[in-house]
Amino acid sequence: MDTSGTPLTVNRTHLPYETDRGTGARARIGAIVLATDHTMEHEWRRILALPGVDFYVARIWNDAQITPETLKALGADIAPATRLILPNDERLDSVAFGCTSGAMVLGDAFVEAEVHKHRPGIPVTSPMLAGLTALKALGLKRVALLTPYMQAINDLMRAHIEARGICVPAMGSFNNPDDLVASSISPETILREAIELGRSPEVDGVFISCSSFRAAGIIDRLEAATGKPATASNHAMAWHALRLAGYRDPVEGWGRLFSL
Repeated sequence: MDTSGTPLTVNRTHLPYETDRGTGARARIGAIVLATDHTMEHEWRRILALPGVDFYVARIWNDAQITPETLKALGADIAPATRLILPNDERLDSVAFGCTSGAMVLGDAFVEAEVHKHRPGIPVTSPMLAGLTALKALGLKRVALLTPYMQAINDLMRAHIEARGICVPAMGSFNNPDDLVASSISPETILREAIELGRSPEVDGVFISCSSFRAAGIIDRLEAATGKPATASNHAMAWHALRLAGYRDPVEGWGRLFSL
């Protein structure tokens, strides 16, 4: 019985419909983002504003103080977060774990294994893995590294990169362990310091490390100022996640990497 007081003059039920592949028809990317992160989604909304591409986010709690101990603590939440991105019977084409230093401390094999607990076989990336893949794709052998981290993390990261065949003869750091401060450092500050490092004759490119840094939008200007290729955590990870998901088109406006 209709109790609304308004006579129902049209009541069409069981309407016919057609379905398509929905959002992310060309590429669906899952993203695991730190609770303190203000930047990754902001940058990815711009980079991945591509027809048929979408990304889906789950967040994990983290301590704002970035130390080797707090980074190790992230590991327990990667699998539960993966489960929350989309139901397991919904398609995902790649998954990105959005913490550069965390992926370095935990190890890419560990991150992948945790994701595969709920998404077996899916390609997995992180800013560290993506950054190294990007540097090699760009043909870089000697890079300048810019970070916000405390010295213990800086030392680990330089050793991690060099152990994988890329020299780091120039470094700069703001040496602040607070992830919320890193997200507040202005892009112009990051650009200024990255240009200074990138102009060193000892390097052939620049890697800006930290998913909280607002650095993706300065890559074009950095490359123009130094004449050398450059990438950053969210920048490299967006490129790698796209490529792992099968999206191969060049993307204009994001530097040399996105032509590869």
